[in-house]
Amino acid sequence: MRYVEAVNEYKGKGKSLFLAGAITNAPDWQSEMVALLRDQNLVVFNPRRKNFPINNKNAALEQITWEYKYLRKADGISFWFSKETLNPIVLYELGAWSMTQKPLFIGMDPEYKRRVDVEIQTNLVRPEIHVVYDLRALSGLIRDWASAT
Repeated sequence: MRYVEAVNEYKGKGKSLFLAGAITNAPDWQSEMVALLRDQNLVVFNPRRKNFPINNKNAALEQITWEYKYLRKADGISFWFSKETLNPIVLYELGAWSMTQKPLFIGMDPEYKRRVDVEIQTNLVRPEIHVVYDLRALSGLIRDWASAT
């Protein structure tokens, strides 16, 4: 696996995945997902940075611009909805990307407050997507996709 953390640039090639999901007020689920995928031939774009310069007035613009670029660059997008927040930006991103044919992988904590909404909306627009309820199951969907030719 090749790992690219926001806001680093990546110019290489290879099947790639963006880790979309809560950062603010949410546990670091991204680190767990990276560990679950470490043996895959995959480039992983992680928007959670180890050090976010909260006092830098340009940090938000830089972060959002990086996410915009790498959501488009990625071959697939993994979504994780944590129970600690409503994940408003993740909902926005899922809505936008569900209207494309890009491979999407959706997982959520079983206690996520808008679980039913995500399930129904996803089933209406992309019925082929199987929603799962833990990170290990989500990594399994990604592993199957990553190993497919």
